[in-house]
Amino acid sequence: MEACDLLVIGGGINGMGIARDAAGRGLSVVLVEKEDLASQTSSWSSKLIHGGLRYLEQYEFRLVAESLAEREVLLSIAGHLVWPARFIMPHVPELRPRWMIRTGLFLYDHLGRFALRGRAVSLPGSHGVSLAEPPYNAGLNPAMRHGFIYSDCRVDDARLVLANAMDAAQRGAHIFVRTTCESARRENGAWIATLVAEGGARTELRTRAIVNAAGPWVKSMLNQGLGQPSRDNVRLVKGSHIVVPRVYTGEHAFILQNDDQRVVFMIPYEGAYTLIGTTDVAIDGDPHDPQASAGEIEYLCRAASRYLARPVVPADVVWNYAGVRPLYDDGSNDPSSITRDYTLRVDDLEGRAVALSVFGGKLTTYRKLAEHALQKLRPYFPEMKAPWTDRAPLPGSDFGGLAPAVVLGNLQAAYPNLPASLLAALFRRHGALAAELLAGAHTVADMGEDFGGMLTERELGWMVAREWARRAEDVLWRRSKAGLHMSPAQRARVADWFARRATA
Repeated sequence: MEACDLLVIGGGINGMGIARDAAGRGLSVVLVEKEDLASQTSSWSSKLIHGGLRYLEQYEFRLVAESLAEREVLLSIAGHLVWPARFIMPHVPELRPRWMIRTGLFLYDHLGRFALRGRAVSLPGSHGVSLAEPPYNAGLNPAMRHGFIYSDCRVDDARLVLANAMDAAQRGAHIFVRTTCESARRENGAWIATLVAEGGARTELRTRAIVNAAGPWVKSMLNQGLGQPSRDNVRLVKGSHIVVPRVYTGEHAFILQNDDQRVVFMIPYEGAYTLIGTTDVAIDGDPHDPQASAGEIEYLCRAASRYLARPVVPADVVWNYAGVRPLYDDGSNDPSSITRDYTLRVDDLEGRAVALSVFGGKLTTYRKLAEHALQKLRPYFPEMKAPWTDRAPLPGSDFGGLAPAVVLGNLQAAYPNLPASLLAALFRRHGALAAELLAGAHTVADMGEDFGGMLTERELGWMVAREWARRAEDVLWRRSKAGLHMSPAQRARVADWFARRATA
């Protein structure tokens, strides 16, 4: 029987962050994901690394401060996946008075400095701004005359998970996709877990500890899979987004107030599009494969149209997606008011065979969550090394002290016979590792079949060999968003490529 120190169940951002941290501290780690990495909540977010401005209204000051501090950490260790953005909040006096917004932004600017213990914040602060003149008036409703501007960050959420996975694997973790932890039982001071691969092969694994990071399935895994009934509950809240052709020019994003006191983001997306979201809809059923409802699409169109010169209608939507956020049940009646903070629950048997379950959390704080999880596991692993992830660049983000733009320029200079747009796309996805992916490719022909959407056969091979891709959707909608830029026929060619590999 194989054995390890730590079995992590769940290949989303929290599970992968814990696996990376643990592997880097010298623990032997196995992670299993029943589908693809980042296939659920972690790839269907609003694509933001942010403090959470709206959480100030719910007095979540500690969460906002921690999130703002983590924003700085992720900017430094994930430079090709996390990038700064300016956010515009048009002022609508009947929704929130000017003094309230100014106070909130003042706190937002300074909570980050407090959390960083005096270290400098790299992003510019907030101030008032006129929306009646360029660059912020393009595409806006002329009635929007005044607003506020502040800083946060955008992120490629799925690739952030993958970067953590690659680093965990480089540090010795074993990662298995499309593999289920069917059950686990305590035996002689350890856990015996039954793992089932996609083809049905069953394996037993002996592990000293289990981390239950199953996201929307954390409660069912704890109750049924591990046989450990819990009084903690998870609230499942669906968040839907729509993608439409660009509705304004510029690389700034908007945070839009709504009559229901919620906010909706409009964010530049994939060059030619605008991402609009999100909703908060409580769900009671199966969280697998959530769909944006017609009502949610209408809601997002109305929320955006209030601020735009040309209304957005459902017919404009070229793509939509929905994700289920597994929030810790704090008793709030309104789904929008449920805390986005996380809770870690530890259970053991006479000081051994520990299980740690992750409830809640947000993308921005995944690294800190992992650090806290390892802190809770330290009594069971006295040999564990010290925390380290706040200063170690993720794969692809070690730029040797150079700015990302300089690294991209060097890449384009090294491959003059490849299209600059293709190199930019590869750099955005892979960062400094793009040079390794391209090694020996001097012409377009060296990239293999061109599938469209800046996706080539060479990159597909890399994603299979290095990033656990197994199916077309793994690549088209997670490891890239090439599917958004492709025709149905082009997407079918990618599926055919995977089918040929499966039968080879």
